[in-house]
Amino acid sequence: MSGESTGEEALAKAASATDDLYHLRDTYFPANPDDKTAKLQTQSDLALSLLDSIPPEQRKLPLQRATYEYLRGKILDVFADYRKEAEDHLSKAVKLNPSLADAWLCLGNCIWKKGDLSAAKNCFTLALSKGRNKKIMCQLSMLNRKIAQGTENQAELIEESIQHAKEAITLDVKDGNSWYNLGNACLTSFFVTGAWDHNKLRQSLKAYQNAEKDERMKSNPDLHFNCATVNRYLENYERALTGFETAALKDPGLKAIEEVQKIVNLLDKIDNLLGYARAKRLTSTASSLTAVNFNSSYRTGTIDVLREGMNKGVAIVGKVLFFIKHENVAPLYYVICDSNQTCFILSVYGVRYDAIKEGDQLTVLEPFQRLINLSWKEKIYQFKSIRVDFLEQVLVNGKALSPQQAVHSSIFAQHKPA
Repeated sequence: MSGESTGEEALAKAASATDDLYHLRDTYFPANPDDKTAKLQTQSDLALSLLDSIPPEQRKLPLQRATYEYLRGKILDVFADYRKEAEDHLSKAVKLNPSLADAWLCLGNCIWKKGDLSAAKNCFTLALSKGRNKKIMCQLSMLNRKIAQGTENQAELIEESIQHAKEAITLDVKDGNSWYNLGNACLTSFFVTGAWDHNKLRQSLKAYQNAEKDERMKSNPDLHFNCATVNRYLENYERALTGFETAALKDPGLKAIEEVQKIVNLLDKIDNLLGYARAKRLTSTASSLTAVNFNSSYRTGTIDVLREGMNKGVAIVGKVLFFIKHENVAPLYYVICDSNQTCFILSVYGVRYDAIKEGDQLTVLEPFQRLINLSWKEKIYQFKSIRVDFLEQVLVNGKALSPQQAVHSSIFAQHKPA
């Protein structure tokens, strides 16, 4: 067997060991993160030993040398922190073989870790110029979301992120990671545009559900965590609780159990405040509701006459009894009493927290109603809920809300999918 063939076989074995190393990185989530670091270190040492066992004469050709430098850099870059040694080897690889798209991709990932996002994007763009690749598209999608933070053109960059994720899907419609990236991009878009657009949430949820069809993605705890996050904002509480628990089992480091507790705390507050409100004498509150002049095409009703879902041409008038404080940015929750002394929950998206206050009279146009009915840890939660998505749907004390009372992108810095 020639030295050239032997060298190629040895490099192929090293490449396989590198793939196994990255599979470990993406699927192993112990309770103690230090255990993962230690295991990655052991496996990377073994992969480097295999690479270094290749005699110099079997890796002296330019293409062999480029592959050797690429694999060495990729192995060193498996850790979460930036390593200059990894960047040096990956830089040598692309100099020796500028057509090596995977090396450009790895170099971009490595440079990203040290915070040079512009240089990382250049690497991904160069990788893309060597051929359309779903991995490159996904990384560009992720990087655009990262670059968008704190910039004035957030919405534009997030839209680019969505388009890159969609293009990755066209290259392989069954690839779960591409669907996962699309879900993340749509969820980020929800926050960037003011956390009110339920279409973005539904698009995100559908993408995550498609990602879950890929067996390789079932071990990804971030997928379960982010999908649960979408369900929380869609007020699908039971699905959110189950999703966060699944994420916690797969990666205790995600602190998903804390998210479970936040939802339970919210549900307990809702249950307690509704119980307190129902026990009060609400006759004077209900009788204090005054007539409001609005488009005559709406007919005034109460919560009892609403059907499940959207109620077009209907207006509900009620008094704000309580503002429910909780630990997430959206929606805002209120306990409302209507003219029949019936109490329900109002969830409001895209509106500043100080736009609606306790004691205000609200008129909700075309309310979207749901009956929330779930059981969690032997406790039953059941209540009627009306959702408000648009600023224009609410009159406060007979007056329309102003554009200044809408939430814009300030919450994006606090919330982003993994």
